[in-house]
Amino acid sequence: MSDYRDFPMPALVAEQSRAWLDTPEAERTESTPKPSSTVMLLREAAEGVEVFVIRRASTMPFAPGMVAFPGGGVDPRDADLDLPWSGPSAQEWAARLDTDEDRARELVIAAAREVFEECGVLLAGDGAVEPGEPGHVVTDLTDPSWEAERSALLDRSQSFAEMLTRLGLVLRTELLALRGHWTTPVCEPRRYDTRFFAARMPSGQVADAMTSESERVAWARPADVLAAFAAGREVLLPPTEVMLEELAEIPPGAQALDAWLAEPVPVTRVQPWPVEHSGALWMRMPV
Repeated sequence: MSDYRDFPMPALVAEQSRAWLDTPEAERTESTPKPSSTVMLLREAAEGVEVFVIRRASTMPFAPGMVAFPGGGVDPRDADLDLPWSGPSAQEWAARLDTDEDRARELVIAAAREVFEECGVLLAGDGAVEPGEPGHVVTDLTDPSWEAERSALLDRSQSFAEMLTRLGLVLRTELLALRGHWTTPVCEPRRYDTRFFAARMPSGQVADAMTSESERVAWARPADVLAAFAAGREVLLPPTEVMLEELAEIPPGAQALDAWLAEPVPVTRVQPWPVEHSGALWMRMPV
């Protein structure tokens, strides 16, 4: 049994991967990956778990037209120490994320900020959460003022910390579960060092597609997205494919999803690399 898995090379990155392979090793260069976070929003449906997916706009510089989850790069203001916070401490998150406390805060805050900016889902509530208590989460975001809040985040006229503080809300970091850590291959000029989080869709909230970064959004069964990918109707990068495979294994029912989210899993960094064999290019990852 091999200790790696090969994925067919996506056509969008085939040219640059070929160029990288053809470049002598001593002459290869690589860019520094930008820290980023992505969130798999999950909910129960009659046939099992559904995940909120976006098809990235064709104008996006990274992964255009590909199916992905909401997320994006860390913003400098995600490091704000004044952001109201509940749940595991930055020190605890640092241990989970295998990084320092400052970067851990940035990654967790970026995850919550991005999912609010991109699809209007806010993982925050009134007041801190007592151990063993479910706590409060915002339920009604239909007022037009929330759209203005998102716009102010997108145009950088306010930070996530400023918004939460002014509204008297606390970031509920305990709603996030770490599920993966992937780094873009060195052959790509635009690179990200991404933590994959998962979160249950808050009751009463509605995910939407206000962001200009997507051309289509949908709640979908992971198995259906994988089937569309296998049939050539959708395009996935390896991290998305692997995360969807894991989601597809969750049994139906609220208790099964709760158990999956609560289960601590070992997360190690995965960085695929391009290879060529059998007359084709592949993206290889260790298993």
